[in-house]
Amino acid sequence: MTESIHPSRRTVVTALGAAAVVALPAWPATARAADGTAVAAANGPVLDTHPATEPSGTHVRDVGGTNVVFQYGAVLPAFDGWRTHESTRDYLSLDKRWRFRFDPEDRGLEEGWESPRLDDRAWGRIDVPAAWDLLDTPDFGSETAPFGQGTAFSDGYAWYRTTVDVPESWRARHVRIAFLAAGYSAEVWVDGTHLGKHEGANSPFALPVSGALRPGTRQTIAVRVFRRASYTDYTASTPQPVTDEYEVPYKPVDYWPYAGLTRSAWIEAVPQVTIAKLLVAAANGRLEAHAVVENHGTSDFDGRLTLDPGRDSGGRPTVVAARIAARSAGVVRVVLRVPGAPRWSPASPHTLTARATLTAGHHASARVDTLSTVYGMRELTVGDAELKLNGKPVFLKGLNWHEETAAHGRAMTPAEYDRELGHVTTLGANFIRNCVYNRHPYVYDWADEHGVLVMDDIDTMWLNTAQEKLQTERYGLARALALTMAWNQHNHPSVILWGLQNESEIDAQGAPVYRAWLADLKAAVKAVDLTARPVTWASNTSNDPAFDLADVIGFNEYFGYFYGKDADLGPTLDAVHAKYPDKPILITENGTWSVAGTHGPGTTQGTEEWQAASFTAHWAQAAARRFVAGFTYWVLKDYKERAGYNQAYNGISVMGLLTFAEERPKLVYDAFRTAARPKGR
Repeated sequence: MTESIHPSRRTVVTALGAAAVVALPAWPATARAADGTAVAAANGPVLDTHPATEPSGTHVRDVGGTNVVFQYGAVLPAFDGWRTHESTRDYLSLDKRWRFRFDPEDRGLEEGWESPRLDDRAWGRIDVPAAWDLLDTPDFGSETAPFGQGTAFSDGYAWYRTTVDVPESWRARHVRIAFLAAGYSAEVWVDGTHLGKHEGANSPFALPVSGALRPGTRQTIAVRVFRRASYTDYTASTPQPVTDEYEVPYKPVDYWPYAGLTRSAWIEAVPQVTIAKLLVAAANGRLEAHAVVENHGTSDFDGRLTLDPGRDSGGRPTVVAARIAARSAGVVRVVLRVPGAPRWSPASPHTLTARATLTAGHHASARVDTLSTVYGMRELTVGDAELKLNGKPVFLKGLNWHEETAAHGRAMTPAEYDRELGHVTTLGANFIRNCVYNRHPYVYDWADEHGVLVMDDIDTMWLNTAQEKLQTERYGLARALALTMAWNQHNHPSVILWGLQNESEIDAQGAPVYRAWLADLKAAVKAVDLTARPVTWASNTSNDPAFDLADVIGFNEYFGYFYGKDADLGPTLDAVHAKYPDKPILITENGTWSVAGTHGPGTTQGTEEWQAASFTAHWAQAAARRFVAGFTYWVLKDYKERAGYNQAYNGISVMGLLTFAEERPKLVYDAFRTAARPKGR
């Protein structure tokens, strides 16, 4: 148990300690690669190997009443090190030029490409972060360039290598290597020692370096990245898809699966006793903080944790005891009033910064570790067919968007994020859906600062019944993605909805497989979210048999384009509301397409006028209904895809408000901008 301390000149308001600690999970001192070697699919391209369950060992443990996410034998840590450096920690950026080589014949492991003794001077170079798609693909963003050429279509394995000088001072530190993304999967070695493997192209991960580290020496880091081919032949008249039942997504989807180390990477050296994660929940003038503390040392830790709720919060620093056994993790919980904290909302996006400080002993002493987090005071509720923020109904004027530019693919620069997301505010939108994968942390920080609400998604797109069953009952990657989404984005006030899947298959006879899969994903996010955000998903039907599991009903609709008439939307919404009268409805996708510069009657498909008219018709029907909580247009900008269609446009889908490379507005851009949200919402 932790207990309250009463130091002078400090105020202890409420301090509740962890009821227990748990031993850190066992993880091999030398992690082992997946059993077996890569094999070729029946139709040719190489498929990656997979262990019996997803390779990071993602799971949840109850630590003193707090559910904590573990990976690779350690608490899944905060990833703020990409931008925020704590004074108690050391950071070594890996954002630089690396040695790089494609491995189409999968020779690297056999030839020891992970070894520090390998002579890699003849290898090429690549920036980290970057997508290897853009390494050598001229006119990637052009609608007129030929499809199927360049490194954008280089699949299978590729290797990255670099060296780092490890400081002697790290000898008494706990060291981990963090990657914000590696697409699709990555295995990591330090001086030939295999640290672990990660699957999931858009989720960050951190590998403990453990016994591989040799402080005071120069060491070699090797990363083997894999991307599955989408098709056996990208330019065939009838391309044959390549699938892998374990991967998520398991088959080609209609966005570009950028490959490589597409986001920042760094090495972080922290104290042996460290604050791995600071979870906060702020509502109704009250701040609840759960500091997850790891003790990687061989001695028990007996000290104090101070929580400062931040300037302008109206709260005062609170001190509690922190006792963590050796080789264990514990949670120190603090609850205090913050009477001056302003509410966060789209109109007034006030954020605060909480800081946890760990000190040794029970008297004034040097800091052991610190960790800060940004948070916002807001209340989110669902009921009576409405979504309410701070007690007021809200209507989500939303945009789907893909994280990419013609110049850098998914490895976007801060300036590119500012330009892309700047369109969201220019258009008067108050909501974005991070459709079908997690985004760079920059996006969530931007949304917090600009008052834009967020629905966060994971990569569970277009799964079929067999994959849903496999993920639920055996492999667990979909569950791991849901857990890490809720854990990593937990403190962001802008994030208001967890999205569980997109247009996946629904089995017959009551959909037992589909329902079990969704229930599993819902349970995962609810287990770690202290704020109990509502869950939803982007169903492919308004008759989804699992809508009773959703807090907010979400479905994609394309009336007047793929089926039916524009006017069919209103009656469909009414029918769903009649069946679920207490649940708000969110249109998670609607849109059509136009080729920029093509004009004609609003009834002619492919014209800018038709695209704008279709949006206007759908918006009017949604906005007129009180039980509709929002409308999310598909999509902000034209986007790249390897889905076997739109090859005449170099794989560019032209459904956006803006063109892909030039980001030139179409007529629908202004139609969306001038669409007014319902009064009072």
